[in-house]
Amino acid sequence: MLKSVNLHKELIRNRKKEINKLTVSTWVEQVFKEVDNKHDRIRENLGATGNKGLSMLNFDKLEPENIFHISQIRKICIDYRLKFLDTELFKGDYPSEAISKIRHIEDIHDTELKDFKIIAPSILFKLNKADDPLLFTSLGNGYFYFIHKWGNDVNLSRKIKYWPIKNIENFIVTLLSVSILLTIITHQFFFREQSSIVYFLVLFMFYFKGAVGMALFYGISIGKNFSEYAWKSKYDKIT
Repeated sequence: MLKSVNLHKELIRNRKKEINKLTVSTWVEQVFKEVDNKHDRIRENLGATGNKGLSMLNFDKLEPENIFHISQIRKICIDYRLKFLDTELFKGDYPSEAISKIRHIEDIHDTELKDFKIIAPSILFKLNKADDPLLFTSLGNGYFYFIHKWGNDVNLSRKIKYWPIKNIENFIVTLLSVSILLTIITHQFFFREQSSIVYFLVLFMFYFKGAVGMALFYGISIGKNFSEYAWKSKYDKIT
């Protein structure tokens, strides 16, 4: 039986791979140097409204393990076919623990958190159902601060299930693999002793064209997109 996956821990593992030998503290200092520059530019360009949509948190009071870049969030969303959208689109319930954590962070940093986003399966942006959401607030410049996770851990089978539609490359590999497998299983049945490499290739092309046709027909009919394009889309179907 496939184990469950804690998305918060998976994000941390992805971040470790990305920053390599840098310590988290050194990485965070670099992050905030970039963020401060971004804030200064916004305030200069927009004046009094320059910090609108950004959570102005105190660097010294942040927990470094809760800071993630959009590239790390993107990877986990694509791998598990999740969405990363504004909380205004989220239709689930927020547990009291999440609200308490927001208030606690605001009290520590003496600020008001803004620009909340959430990682969750697409169904949670339509139906009122609890299942592994992760709540973030924006720090600006592509960085986000993790606030709270609730619900159940996502099952590893979800990553396997959606691997074929992760991107166009995986989709093609899947269709090729299915076509080759079907050809291997059935070519003796169709050609028997006359079987040859030419017949094998002909049968493979027949299966491959059929698999592509069926996949395109099904995909277009339901309007779904590949995970690498759908993770930040607020639409459930291609528009």
